Amino acid sequence: MTALLEVRNLHASYGHAQALFGVSFQVNEGQVVTLLGRNGMGRSTTIKCLFGLLPVGQGEISFDGKITSALPSYSIARLGLGLVPEGRQVFPNLSVEENLVATARAAGHGGKGQPWTLQRVYQFFPRLKERSSNLGSQLSGGEQQMLAIGRALMTNPRLLVLDEATEGLAPLIRAEIWQALTALKAEGLSQIVIDKNVGALLEFADRHYVLEKGKVVWDGSSDDLRGDDRIVHQYLGV
Repeated sequence: MTALLEVRNLHASYGHAQALFGVSFQVNEGQVVTLLGRNGMGRSTTIKCLFGLLPVGQGEISFDGKITSALPSYSIARLGLGLVPEGRQVFPNLSVEENLVATARAAGHGGKGQPWTLQRVYQFFPRLKERSSNLGSQLSGGEQQMLAIGRALMTNPRLLVLDEATEGLAPLIRAEIWQALTALKAEGLSQIVIDKNVGALLEFADRHYVLEKGKVVWDGSSDDLRGDDRIVHQYLGV
């Protein structure tokens, strides 16, 4: 498989406090990869570095063969990275439709499959079409998460990154989100997923990277992780 994203020996700090110590991983075309670990172990910090939201102190990030470590956030997004941020961060005073069109970008950076348009997002998440004129602040948590995913899809990404995609959602809504992400995987969309629901990730993802204190301490397939109770209990607290 061809590597779409490569992270090599990534170091990053918040001021004088170092948060990442040589993180390395890759995402291949069409692959779903997870970053696992307890809170505060470096998962979200890694995502911030991927999108240029936190400077890379040392190491290198490349996307589709292009070094992105020193690029501004808007340039990184234009290459085909789409972010579904922790906490959803929808625009509360814009309607659902305005939220979606605000980030829209036509396909044209090597993406596969049918382009994402407003109508296609509405087909994918019919509830958003029903709520199209509602403000972001008027949506339930599950609807806001659908909107956050739809907004990222409107950028026509080659790699979709989801930070805590199902946090705080009711079980039925969580199931809908996992179903949606599985459908995206079936279309060949590469994904990085951070989530506490290890059971769901084992069924869904291809490869897992476990972070502990800013370092990758384990990586392997779902079958590997299922067979290693020590990793699950020691680093994931499950």
